[in-house]
Amino acid sequence: MSCADGVIAYIGLGSNLGDSAARVQEGMAAVGAIPGVRLRRCSSLYRSAPVGITAQPDFINAACEIETTLDPAGLLQQLLEVERHGGRVRDGTKGGPRTLDLDLLLYGGEAIRSAALTVPHPRLHERAFVLYPLSELEPDLVIPGHGPLRELLAGCAGQRVQKMDV
Repeated sequence: MSCADGVIAYIGLGSNLGDSAARVQEGMAAVGAIPGVRLRRCSSLYRSAPVGITAQPDFINAACEIETTLDPAGLLQQLLEVERHGGRVRDGTKGGPRTLDLDLLLYGGEAIRSAALTVPHPRLHERAFVLYPLSELEPDLVIPGHGPLRELLAGCAGQRVQKMDV
């Protein structure tokens, strides 16, 4: 998944605090403003039930396809900076409420495992709130190490995800 000017990557966005839909849309715009990133397209917004810690508000999720000249580590650092500007405080709690969450889901066809970054994103293949927005962007996508997106979606049939009319 590379092109003449850079690498195609996919970013997952989510929020469940405050005006979550607005926060996700602001996150999309902020991703597009990162130097070395060209926002190609973004999915619709999806409302989804929280996973893990279920005693919290529903999430609003989306995915964006970008083209980037940044390396994966540099892109991750820029995404973390967008989160910080969006009010995200990382306190070590996993799965809790958040103002804005940005995840590097896929970077080209690469599989990356380092202390700071795992791509494809861990659990991507089992999370409907990520797979549905990705399938809207690229229904024939194959997730490295996990297989075709369409088949992965079938395994998430019991998870509550609803496309929003915005």
